[in-house]
Amino acid sequence: MEGIPARARVYVACAALGALLCLLPLPALRTPWWAVALLAALYAGCEQIARRRFAGTCYPVLLAGAFLLPAPAAALVAVPGALLSQGAALRRVWRAAQSALAVHTAARVHWALDGRDAVVAPDFPYALVPAGAAVLAFCLVLALLDGGIRALAERVPVRRAWRGLLLRSLAPVAVHGLAGLMMAVLWRSPYGPVAALLVLLPMCVSWWVFAQYHRERAAHQATIRALVQAVDIKDGYTRGHSERVGQASMMIARELGMDAERVEVLRFAGILHDVGKLGVPTRLLRKDGPLTPEERRVIELHPEYGHEMVRGISFLGEARAAVLHHHERLDGSGYPYGLVGGQIPEPARVVAVADAFDAMTSTRSYRRARPVPAALAELQRCAGSQFDPHMVAALTRVIERSGWHPEVTAGEGRVPAQGGPVTGRPGARR
Repeated sequence: MEGIPARARVYVACAALGALLCLLPLPALRTPWWAVALLAALYAGCEQIARRRFAGTCYPVLLAGAFLLPAPAAALVAVPGALLSQGAALRRVWRAAQSALAVHTAARVHWALDGRDAVVAPDFPYALVPAGAAVLAFCLVLALLDGGIRALAERVPVRRAWRGLLLRSLAPVAVHGLAGLMMAVLWRSPYGPVAALLVLLPMCVSWWVFAQYHRERAAHQATIRALVQAVDIKDGYTRGHSERVGQASMMIARELGMDAERVEVLRFAGILHDVGKLGVPTRLLRKDGPLTPEERRVIELHPEYGHEMVRGISFLGEARAAVLHHHERLDGSGYPYGLVGGQIPEPARVVAVADAFDAMTSTRSYRRARPVPAALAELQRCAGSQFDPHMVAALTRVIERSGWHPEVTAGEGRVPAQGGPVTGRPGARR
């Protein structure tokens, strides 16, 4: 945990202190401690199963505690399960504090709207109102705390640290809240806690579906890694280039305000943009010095080769268009089809800028790397003719704000070919 900034550690400590303050009234409470212990044990057990087997978390039990117990007791339900979870000590303390604060707030809101009486009665549909408000409060606290830790620990810009957190969590937590409400109503019914536990069965099914999604996603990542490794082995001078283009594409997409799903697609597009080089003779990729016109025509086939390779991979979506068109130019002089301006798909325009930037800031067999400011200046010079000005401006802003540390992908002892960099066409041999 040495890499965690001091300010993030202070933030976690403040959250833990806030959670402890929420628990202070516990000794004076008149509450069924057997219910607190049962819910805490249930939450701890479900968390272990959910995180190890299903890659999820067990919010229904926490929210059931918020609907059944006073706020301090409900907050206590979250603590043992979080502290006993896997991970470093600081991470476990953070989970415990975050969960306790969120549950405490949800219980307060639920109590203030007479939700406890609506559960005991039970009074439907009114019981849904305090439960819904409690779920919203729960999500708000989680989003606020998550955004803060992102800004401090991951150094995400403050204006983007909280973007999308609440909306992404609201729908799944609302489902968990409904399950928690069902648990609370059954708990207070003549059937008791045993009947309440049956509510967790459909949640287990949903966790299993979620786990299948994550396994499928892991398979997608493995497919992409295998393709990229094949390209890196074939073209040793550009080893690491694909990952860096993926990172730069993702930075541009985020700066443009694209949603998380499109950002991920742009990352895939950047990583796979050169996969068609697997169809290009190795001697051309590793050739020192300038290419002949015939050799250049062969290399310029790689976008079409790449598109043929990935066209059947459905999860790539519009990333496939970026693989095919990332060498098109706004003025129509690019390849393979000479598309003009807006005819070029947006992902391809993003990847084109990211590709050229990394090509210029990396040493190749035919020239040495340029400094980052020089590469940005060259992109700006070619904006409007070769590159989309909006993409160039986005990359410039994010690099000026966050920096860029390009890797040298060829040996330092290699002498660049005569003629040096290709002017007017940044990273022309990519």
